[in-house]
Amino acid sequence: MHLLMEVATNTPHFPVSATAVYAVGFIAAVSIGSVAWYNSKRPVGWEDKERPDVVPEVKKEANPGIGKPSA
Repeated sequence: MHLLMEVATNTPHFPVSATAVYAVGFIAAVSIGSVAWYNSKRPVGWEDKERPDVVPEVKKEANPGIGKPSA
C-alpha cells in the first residue's frame, strides 16, 4: 500500500503517457482511414488519378467471409 501511495504522490501533473496514446491513435486512425479511402470508390473528379505507391491495393472478394479460408 505504501508503494501505491508513493507512486500516486510522485507522478508528474502532465499525463505524458495519455497524450502519447492519443497521438499514436490519431496517427493510426488517419493512416488506416487514408488506406480505406484510397481503396474505396473514387469521388467525382478523382476517377482517373493514380494510386500513391505507399497505399496497398486491396482486392475485393466475390463472397467475403463465406466458405473456407484461402490461407
